[in-house]
Amino acid sequence: MMPQANEGDEASRSNRPPQQASSRSLFTVPAPIKQLFDQFPLCTYPNNELPQRAPRDRDTHVLYVFASDTQALRGAPSYNPACLKWQAYLKFSNVEYRLAAANNHASPSGALPFLIPASPEPYKHIQPVPSGKLQRWAINNSKKAIEEPEDLRYEAYLSLLDHRIRRAWLYCIYLSSNSTSIAEPLYILPASSNPFVRLSIARELRLAAEQELLKFSPVIFADALYNQAADAFAALETLLGKDDWFFGASGPGLFDASVFAYTHLLLDDKLGKGWLDTRLRDALMSRKRLTTHRNRVLNKYFPEQS
Repeated sequence: MMPQANEGDEASRSNRPPQQASSRSLFTVPAPIKQLFDQFPLCTYPNNELPQRAPRDRDTHVLYVFASDTQALRGAPSYNPACLKWQAYLKFSNVEYRLAAANNHASPSGALPFLIPASPEPYKHIQPVPSGKLQRWAINNSKKAIEEPEDLRYEAYLSLLDHRIRRAWLYCIYLSSNSTSIAEPLYILPASSNPFVRLSIARELRLAAEQELLKFSPVIFADALYNQAADAFAALETLLGKDDWFFGASGPGLFDASVFAYTHLLLDDKLGKGWLDTRLRDALMSRKRLTTHRNRVLNKYFPEQS
């Protein structure tokens, strides 16, 4: 038999106030911990200073290229054709910018050049402009956009630069004797003081050049590369004719910048420690109209270097 409830107990329970719902939630800080942290109030520190190499004057566009710090400060032409091409094109487009020395590891895309547009706020994130988008960016941000010629021959002649002349350049700089007089002082020695790192970089550069050239031929023949480049220079000189700019344009455009990027460097006596293998350079020096075109660009757009 179940025990009977005591009447006194029932009355006692009936007189109790209803149980209060717990006010503690999942995110409530326990009292001992709260008391501890109350003694250490939150302190907000100011933003860290920008690195010393970071641009301070953010109201100017910054173009990152292969160059020494001294060359970048002077705005001198880059010693890399891909960088010099866009450096010249931005000048043609009347876009004001300043140079900054960099390397491929500093580039968001893994290749130079790239541009950081101006920003009035030093800490505001600005999307970099890679080289593949620089022409469109320049058109949208220049005071007077360049009108490129609508010539059916444009792509055919551009392929001479992108293939024949570029392939000869790769061999000339990275695989010939110029690798020690030009590639080494420009690309390898500034990268590191460690001899093993330098040796690794030299091997990577040479291997990359070889792999690029082997895409077009199972065997690399220096004479064939130089002869093809010489024919390309002859075709470009015929295309230029007696005009100041290619395709008879009233001013220089992207094609002029592409040509200048190679002709200027090949004619530069001070590139690296000097030219040992001069075959590609000699093929250009016999083309007087192309050398005149190079000097015209240099005098007008890089007057401090002419």
